[in-house]
Amino acid sequence: MAGKQTFTMIKPDAVGKNAIGPILKIINEAGFVVKAMKYTQLTKAKAGAFYTVHNGKPFYEGLVEFMSSGPIVAIILEKENAVEDFRELIGATNPENAAPGTIRNLFATNVQMNAVHGSDSDENAIIESDFFFSKTERF
Repeated sequence: MAGKQTFTMIKPDAVGKNAIGPILKIINEAGFVVKAMKYTQLTKAKAGAFYTVHNGKPFYEGLVEFMSSGPIVAIILEKENAVEDFRELIGATNPENAAPGTIRNLFATNVQMNAVHGSDSDENAIIESDFFFSKTERF
């Protein structure tokens, strides 16, 4: 059974383009409810810990550098079938392959600067949500 929550981050490139409001509007209009939200900036250590699954891969250092380069917005979202529906809403990792009207199609620059992160499984949605939010920060 699919979970009801997912995790997303609006990445530094989209925050820098002042796209927080337009992205949240799309998320809201797609029926997602914000359960927790935080505007913050990751240190290199925290970005490295979040993306530890990619440690050792050729793109890891650049990813850590990028994700700690400016503020992000971390968000827990709720909706039936949350992970799958959100992955569809954001589009392909490479914005060149993202369907028209998806968040990455509209706001991403390239594969790394792709505007938003979205959990890829119910299990990772829980892990990623717990990384950023305590139980008392969720509503």
